[in-house]
Amino acid sequence: MVLVLASFFLAFPIIAMSQHQTPTVPSEWRTYAEQTDYRETPRYDATIDYAKRLDRASSLIKYETFGKSGEGRELPLLIATEQETLTPEAAKRAHKAVILIQACIHAGEPDGKDAGLALLRDIAVTKTRAGLLKNVVVLFIPIYSPDGHERVTPYNRINQNGPAEMGWRTTSTYQNLNRDYMKADTPETRAWLALWNKWQPDLFIDCHVTDGADYQYNITFHHEHHAGVDAGVLAWERAVFDQRVAAKTEAAGNTVSWYLEFIDNRDLPKGIRDFNGSPRFSTGYVPLRNRPAILIETHMLKNYRSRVVGTYDFLRSALEEVSNDPQSLLKVVKEADEKTIAAGRAYDPAHPYPLDFELTEKATPYHLRAVESHTEMSDVSGAPYVTFGTKPIDLTVPLYNDFRVKASVAQPLFYIVPAQWKEVIEVITAHGLIFTTLKQPATIEVESYRFTDVKWPSGPFEGRLMPSFKAEPVREHRTFPAGSIVVPVAQPAARVAINLLEPEAPDSLVHWGFFDAIFEQKEYGENYVLEKLAREMLAKDPKLRDEYQQKLASDPKFAASPRARLEFFYRRSPYWDAQMNLYPVGRIVTPLDF
Repeated sequence: MVLVLASFFLAFPIIAMSQHQTPTVPSEWRTYAEQTDYRETPRYDATIDYAKRLDRASSLIKYETFGKSGEGRELPLLIATEQETLTPEAAKRAHKAVILIQACIHAGEPDGKDAGLALLRDIAVTKTRAGLLKNVVVLFIPIYSPDGHERVTPYNRINQNGPAEMGWRTTSTYQNLNRDYMKADTPETRAWLALWNKWQPDLFIDCHVTDGADYQYNITFHHEHHAGVDAGVLAWERAVFDQRVAAKTEAAGNTVSWYLEFIDNRDLPKGIRDFNGSPRFSTGYVPLRNRPAILIETHMLKNYRSRVVGTYDFLRSALEEVSNDPQSLLKVVKEADEKTIAAGRAYDPAHPYPLDFELTEKATPYHLRAVESHTEMSDVSGAPYVTFGTKPIDLTVPLYNDFRVKASVAQPLFYIVPAQWKEVIEVITAHGLIFTTLKQPATIEVESYRFTDVKWPSGPFEGRLMPSFKAEPVREHRTFPAGSIVVPVAQPAARVAINLLEPEAPDSLVHWGFFDAIFEQKEYGENYVLEKLAREMLAKDPKLRDEYQQKLASDPKFAASPRARLEFFYRRSPYWDAQMNLYPVGRIVTPLDF
């Protein structure tokens, strides 16, 4: 893809950004951002009022809510389409592509909200963009994080150039919704998953504002492009977004780039390191559902007008492309679902499923439209710091965006989750996964894992302590109680199940701390009891005595710890808890007859 992207961006000369203005809008329909000359963005109530006005003014738009925030605010949704295809069933019958566009997941980044409202107005009310809905249904979430949206000050985004005031990055419980897609801790995420499961969108677009270095681009975009993305979906993204949508957005007067994460913001020639969004992110999660997911990142240092208008142009171009040819999108997502279901019907260790990815050392030259900068030593911090100017410059820098598989697993035919792990079952249910519930206890041969080298971080991440570990495979018969759930891998959302339930997946429920209790030792032996036990075991087992003596000789730390020496025998005795560090979830690799 690097070559494809480079060829697109090299085809356009460096230009001073002069965006096309949206057509003249009647004063009563100007958005709040337009009324204030893009100095301000509307608060929650004003946004909802405008959304409801769109509903009242046009049969093409319907206002709904799809849940409530932690503080009880409604989560707004605008459904926009022609021919009254305002339900999932009607959209499917009409063979329309469903596009979910989301704004204000980070509520201090409101560009997508103001762009989306203006675009829907121009489609449905002023009719200056009429026709974009002919073959699509648009689901638009103007504010996904209402509570964060209403924590308003001028000081929430220190790196960002406008609007005058903006919301906060997280929910009121300090949860970053764009880290919550797998663990689904928040009511907002649970509502989003229910919306997804109801509509099963064909395309997802998430609107953000970036941080980082300065450069000429006002719009950057990204999508995942590793082996975890269905090949047909990826090919569609490359053809439609990397080429046509990017070109149309640039032709509208924007300066467009692939998403830029620099190795060193103080030294841009070191190059760009591409971003691998694991499923905790929106655009990492959606590919698990076999759908294209596009990240828009406007540039924080550009003024608010250029960012909003640029987002408008990108969204308009996306709708135009999909509406012109919805069948190509519908075809690739249907085929991706079919391939996923087929793969889940056979246990095939020779073709493992990729769980995690890392960049290789391979780089491709990239034409970067930068601005002049220089670095000097700070007498405040004592470290070098960078100052960016305004003069445009051309740079050719290495772009590292070639990924290799870091971890993989032979996917089973089923997963089985014991009934008592109710929080885990709730998350599986929230994701809309298909499963069967055991009506009576069942003894089944399963594969699973025993964890070793378990370590804990020094502090929480997104409200959870995330352990690291090594997972050693085990195979055994286990009895699962009634109420346990059996999750087949032969289903469209199989990749979600695998990434939730395979411990070594980066956003597995084990990594997110849902099984932390299994790492806790619950019974202990008194030293005087273990002394007697150790002597009895040494007397009865010469091999154990040799193992003990070898460990004493080879491990000074062990030899110096009386408790560790006694623990050596406790762990090898029948008194030790055999279920400690044992993964409760089972992998079933043979067909089931129930």
